[in-house]
Parts: sequence; structure tokens; C-alpha cells
Amino acid sequence: MNRYFINIIYIFAMIATVVILDVLFFRNNFWARLISNIGIVLVYIGFYIVFFINH
Repeated sequence: MNRYFINIIYIFAMIATVVILDVLFFRNNFWARLISNIGIVLVYIGFYIVFFINH
């Protein structure tokens, strides 16, 4: 598969994770949403660096 296509799927998976967790768990709590969204993005960036850049 094309590298560009894999990156697009990865970004959509990150966005879907953030949106689903926001809707299900953190609907009315702004600070919890913000902290969890930052954490999710950092985890996705870490996995991207480990599994996609090094290979």
C-alpha cells in the first residue's frame, strides 16, 4: 500500500478515537477533554514514531 494512504488512515483513526472518547466520556468536562485529547495525540505520535518512521 502507498505510504500516503497509510498516513491518512492513521490520522482518521486518531480523529475517530478523540471524537468517540469525547462524546462517550467527557461531554461536559472541558479540562478532562483537553487533557485526554492531548494524551491521545501524544500516544498516537509516539506509536507513529516507533512503528512508521523507524521501519
